[in-house]
Amino acid sequence: MTFGPLSALTRFSRLAFVLAGVLGAAAPAQAGQGTAVVPERTIYPGEAIDASLVREVPVTNPNLAAGYAEVTAEVLGKVTTRTLLPGRTIPVGVLRDAWAVERGATVRLVFSGGGLTITAEGTPLKNGAIGDFVPVRNIESGVIINGTVMDDGSIRVASQ
Repeated sequence: MTFGPLSALTRFSRLAFVLAGVLGAAAPAQAGQGTAVVPERTIYPGEAIDASLVREVPVTNPNLAAGYAEVTAEVLGKVTTRTLLPGRTIPVGVLRDAWAVERGATVRLVFSGGGLTITAEGTPLKNGAIGDFVPVRNIESGVIINGTVMDDGSIRVASQ
């Protein structure tokens, strides 16, 4: 069994791979590649992201897969659903809005219609961010209704 031609081909492909890596590393970043947001330290699931936890870095890898946060504004105030490691890009798919209402907490329910406004207390059955449609139990009657989470932490009840 001889490996002469295969070895020469293998050596050539390895040399080409090494040269491509050296030339690619020596080349300056091309204009238009943009920036990426990376954590300064490990960020754990459920932790809110603020400006002190991240920084923007220039993208130098042309083969970097899309779907990462490019500017700091994209991640500020968001909460991560998985551990983010320092120096690694932040996939936008692992970020969510912070919960405006939490399951089991007491919230104000508001129903408005026909010039009438009714308020009551309720308990959300799911966590919800602003704009989410969540089920909520009326504390007084025990009836489960649905409503939209508002920016003030109340839930605007939908008419049935």
